[in-house]
Amino acid sequence: MTKKTNAVLHRDGINLSSTLTHLDAQGAAHMVDVSDKATTQRTAVAIGFIQLQPATLALLRDQGLPKGDVLATARIAGIMAAKQTSSLIPLCHPLPLTKVAIDLQLVDEPIAGVNIQAICRTTGQTGVEMEALTAVSVAALTLYDMCKAVDQDMMIGAIQLVQKEGGRRDFDRRVD
Repeated sequence: MTKKTNAVLHRDGINLSSTLTHLDAQGAAHMVDVSDKATTQRTAVAIGFIQLQPATLALLRDQGLPKGDVLATARIAGIMAAKQTSSLIPLCHPLPLTKVAIDLQLVDEPIAGVNIQAICRTTGQTGVEMEALTAVSVAALTLYDMCKAVDQDMMIGAIQLVQKEGGRRDFDRRVD
């Protein structure tokens, strides 16, 4: 249960305004002030997966889909999306991205589909997690859009941040 107590938002005894950085003391959403944070090189890696029918994967592999080079289009869409993240996610800071790389790997087993990975980098005062997640999401949506004429059973999923560095709480959950 969420309630306001003494002008501070609480849930189950936790002061949410101190744990959720995009909430002020009254629980209102706001853009975080990063002006006092150190400028560092920041990197984020996100991954996702789009499941395809094996026949669709074969068409993709052979560039036999009617809409052209699907993988190149998805790669460009992911890059463009990363660059537009602050326009899509209301409280994200606009960032000068120094790198956006999208890797698309076709896989046959255990499930036919495409593994999607985005690496985003900037030198700044805030991280690029949202840019990496947005890049993966839009690359997957582009694959979906370009394959939907031949496959109505596609599923997009497993979108997650797997690596973050350059900030206070770095981690690496990538599996080799």
